[in-house]
Amino acid sequence: MKVHRWKTITAMAAGLALAIGAAPPAISGTPSQAATLVQSPKVSATLSATDLSKLPLTNRHLTKREKANLAVVLRAYHAGEGDVLDAQGFMNLFARDGVLNGIGGVEGQSSLRGQQLGGLIVWMGTFLPDVHRELKHITVNGDVVSIELSIQGTFLGGFETPAGVIKPTGAKVDFPTADFWYLRNGKVEVFDCHIAFTTLYAQLGILPDYASAVAASARTH
Repeated sequence: MKVHRWKTITAMAAGLALAIGAAPPAISGTPSQAATLVQSPKVSATLSATDLSKLPLTNRHLTKREKANLAVVLRAYHAGEGDVLDAQGFMNLFARDGVLNGIGGVEGQSSLRGQQLGGLIVWMGTFLPDVHRELKHITVNGDVVSIELSIQGTFLGGFETPAGVIKPTGAKVDFPTADFWYLRNGKVEVFDCHIAFTTLYAQLGILPDYASAVAASARTH
């Protein structure tokens, strides 16, 4: 597999104004029960006992408010599925002053607000048009929903960097992520998303440029 040195993407910065093209292909394979719920045509505002039984919850004794908060989060994941990619629907789940932290590069910054929030959906759907989030562990504690997951997909679209576009290779990617959602009155106030970018980059064929890092450190001493 062709590799690209880390210096070619010095930062994922510099305004990724990306547009989603043709409709994404269906996701192959048999989805888990949790994936089926997230991918359903519409995630309900309330979750039934059957719905909850399909989810990898660490605590199944949820209050009514906790169930409602979890439903909001599941709708957010549904909006980001490759066969949906609903940027506006994702934005609508946030409070007016809601913020998304941790995704450096989507809009040239690590915190997104307002119309920028939809940039996450657009950005990931551009190079992974069949993107899917496999939920592994879900913990709901009042107005906080914490989720361990993996983001999966096929590298079918160009990956834009300040140095140019890395052409798709068709490689399958699967990288770990930890998401923390903070809600109030049924809206997302803060979404902290921690992606294992080093794993993602390696699977896209982007390797660290150790020689340049060593040379740069030598110049500072």
